[in-house]
Amino acid sequence: MTATKFIITAAALSTLLVGGAADTSINSIVASSTKGFFGVNDASVRAGWNIATSIRGGSTEVPKKKKKKKSSSASKASKKKKVIKPAATSKAANQESSSSNSDLSEAILAASNSKNTMKVYSYSEDDSGHSVVGMTESAMLALGVFDGDTVFVKGKRGKKTVATVAMVSDSDAASLSSMDDASSLSIGMTSDAMKNAGVRAGDAVKVTPAPDVKFGKNVLILPYQDSIDSVSEDDLADCDIFEDYIRPYFEGKFRTLYRGDSFTIDGPVGLLEFQCVEIDTVEVDGDTACVVVDDTVIESDGEPVERDESDLDGAGYDTIGGASKHLAAVRELVELPLKHPELWSKLGINPPRGVLLTGPSGCGKTAMARAVAAETGAYFFVINGPEVISKKAGESETNLRRAFEDAAANAEDYGGAIIFIDEIDSIAPKREKAGGEVEKRIVSQLLTLMDGLKPTSKVIVMAASNRPAVIESALRRPGRFDRELDMGIPDEQGRLEILQIKTRDMRLGNDIDLDMLARGTHGYVGADLQQLCMEAALECIRTKMGLIDFDKDKVDKKILDSIVVEGKHFEHAMGVVHPSSLRENQVEVPDVHWEDVGGLEDVKRELHETVQYPVEHADKYIKFGMNPSKGVLFYGPPGCGKTLLAKAIANECGANFISIKGPELLSQWFGDSEANVRELFDKARAASPCILMFDEMDSIAKTRGSGGPGSSEAGDRVINQILTEIDGVGARKNVFCIGATNRPDILDPAVIRPGRLDQLIYIPLPDLKSREAIFKAALRKAPLEKSVSIEVLARSTHGFSGADITEICTTASKLAIREAILAEEERLQKVAAGELDEDEGKADPKDMVITKRHFNFAMSKARRSVSEKDLALFEEFAEKQKAGRGEAATNFKFSGSGAADDDEDDEAADLYE
Repeated sequence: MTATKFIITAAALSTLLVGGAADTSINSIVASSTKGFFGVNDASVRAGWNIATSIRGGSTEVPKKKKKKKSSSASKASKKKKVIKPAATSKAANQESSSSNSDLSEAILAASNSKNTMKVYSYSEDDSGHSVVGMTESAMLALGVFDGDTVFVKGKRGKKTVATVAMVSDSDAASLSSMDDASSLSIGMTSDAMKNAGVRAGDAVKVTPAPDVKFGKNVLILPYQDSIDSVSEDDLADCDIFEDYIRPYFEGKFRTLYRGDSFTIDGPVGLLEFQCVEIDTVEVDGDTACVVVDDTVIESDGEPVERDESDLDGAGYDTIGGASKHLAAVRELVELPLKHPELWSKLGINPPRGVLLTGPSGCGKTAMARAVAAETGAYFFVINGPEVISKKAGESETNLRRAFEDAAANAEDYGGAIIFIDEIDSIAPKREKAGGEVEKRIVSQLLTLMDGLKPTSKVIVMAASNRPAVIESALRRPGRFDRELDMGIPDEQGRLEILQIKTRDMRLGNDIDLDMLARGTHGYVGADLQQLCMEAALECIRTKMGLIDFDKDKVDKKILDSIVVEGKHFEHAMGVVHPSSLRENQVEVPDVHWEDVGGLEDVKRELHETVQYPVEHADKYIKFGMNPSKGVLFYGPPGCGKTLLAKAIANECGANFISIKGPELLSQWFGDSEANVRELFDKARAASPCILMFDEMDSIAKTRGSGGPGSSEAGDRVINQILTEIDGVGARKNVFCIGATNRPDILDPAVIRPGRLDQLIYIPLPDLKSREAIFKAALRKAPLEKSVSIEVLARSTHGFSGADITEICTTASKLAIREAILAEEERLQKVAAGELDEDEGKADPKDMVITKRHFNFAMSKARRSVSEKDLALFEEFAEKQKAGRGEAATNFKFSGSGAADDDEDDEAADLYE
């Protein structure tokens, strides 16, 4: 029988080593012994082990079974034995190939082409646990490992784990990873393994063979405190943690362990999470990794461990979205000098000393700095601006010096140090504008400290500010803050990346469309999108509040399983959360639609083409080499729907809408009015696409130098600033200006010239069809008596503006409401007196309608707000605009053949005949 075993084992080993049966492994062969491998005096099986491990480069020494020893440690008072089969190991070369890239910032983001670098996908098999990774046969050959071998997996933030290789087919790997190159560049990892390596699905990890992993002698495994707290005391009292959880998990599995690994085990009282605290191998006490075998003593007695705060923080490159270019530049300027200073010394130049991150609040400046520190493992010292300042003379500078000294002292131990100064503008303002001597001394001290950083100190200063213009200019020169990165507000693709990151751990319904959310969140920064997700989750919880029993310690599992964030919850959140940087300007998308605007069909079409086309069909404008129109001026009698039109177009194209009243921009202080205009346009650009609505524009754009009533130097400067912003050299992005006025004759001509508010649209009094449309729009939600004729009302309101017609409808509705309330009070009195029963006292919905009598009363009170004299002024101005085109433009047309006539006339005139 022994000889037979040896023959089968040798044949199987031979098949495996020459690339035969893919699912055959040394471990499975060794495990085929019915008596178990260790402790069996079977010379043939032991010889088979020696042959295999010799050919594959592993150790031929098989640890013998040892007796258990009692530990003297107080924390190891109770030890329990665990039986496991060993995993065969192998030795393989670890060769890396470098990839070249002309752009360093792109190269640093690109994944290495080394065969050791693999992309992670989610993988799980029955009872695979945390210590198994899936690899295809081609990936195993490239790495030089076999099914059942152990490998080290190095992920982000310096995290590392050890695992056993399990072979998966190419088709399974491709289906799980959704990658075309899954057969050679992917590795399947369980959720526990990904957590231990600090990665997520889609991240890249370094995989290296681990032939020297020893067999464990003593292992200390303890549960997490928060995991234990999640179980009731009664359930915990009836449960034996070791017998019910740890023993079944390890028994017969030959699992690998890395010190610090955490893993989740399902048991009688639910899921519990454990951590490997200590490892002693057969050769080294306090080792980092081992394979648990039958001699391994697993200890589980001791106090539960607290979870590391860094695990809860979760800072890393994978938490930064919408800033790939900025992240690449930060890694280039910070991570490379810390990890590879020899690159700079080889080139004979000093590495960067500082990076200044600018951008609006909530765009991710602090998060990016923390992510770099976490990924590099560098010592991270945070200086919050106001904390440095002290009332005692000289103490503020001392605090700053201590921060730099502390960073320099820890840089060697941590492989580098990052000093992060948050809100640097509060401690380093321009010295000529600083309010006190303390700020001036702090600025001088900071300049001295940054100049004193040695090239070999491996200390880099990062700072963040949303007011870079007020920072001392001497700090912003090369040699101090070498690079300034403006984070800015993310575009649509950036918002999509942020939403994908913020929602990846949320339970989302099938109706969630993140692309649509990204398109509808113009001007939102990362903090706003995080708040959006939180509000959606809160709204989801509110819908279940009636089912939650607050007297119970825990929410029922069925209720928890039913909580899913759906599209309607995000719709509610969109109405609550607005861009934080624009809240003081009340940026909003108005709740006004085209159906709310009666008539003006030609104006609607022109507005749609002028405003909405550049947003929805930007590629067409690029194709034709055309810049979108910059603005539109609505002029016409008051009450004709100029403001309503602007609100409707803002809603239809999904743009943010800022309504500006002229006096809001004016200030008593010299220069403040112009600064308000600049700030307004800056915010609009940040929230693009955005529509700026200047209502009553004649109040701030009167003809300059006219000396008329209301004109002033301040008003002239405001006009100049508005013109500069509309027509200036700065980037406008998708910012569209709409002006509305009922006094176009007093506007400055420069405002309405082509290139500024170049589309002049006259909004006249509504004609018959328009009046019908206005009545229908105003009464579309009102209950009307069937005998009420909208057509008769429209014919009877000639010369009325849209506001006048709306007032008629409002008056009729108010009268109907008054009568309905009086009738209800009368019925209630009769019910109380016993004259009517409760059913008879209820109002009949058929009686609650607006009748002809109500409209007769409303028409008797109606009045026209626009006189014939006023109307003539607007008609005259419109005619002047038409006449201003000139005869040449009015009679212009191309000739039929497209060629000039052969005569003695002006050749230029022939071309346009």
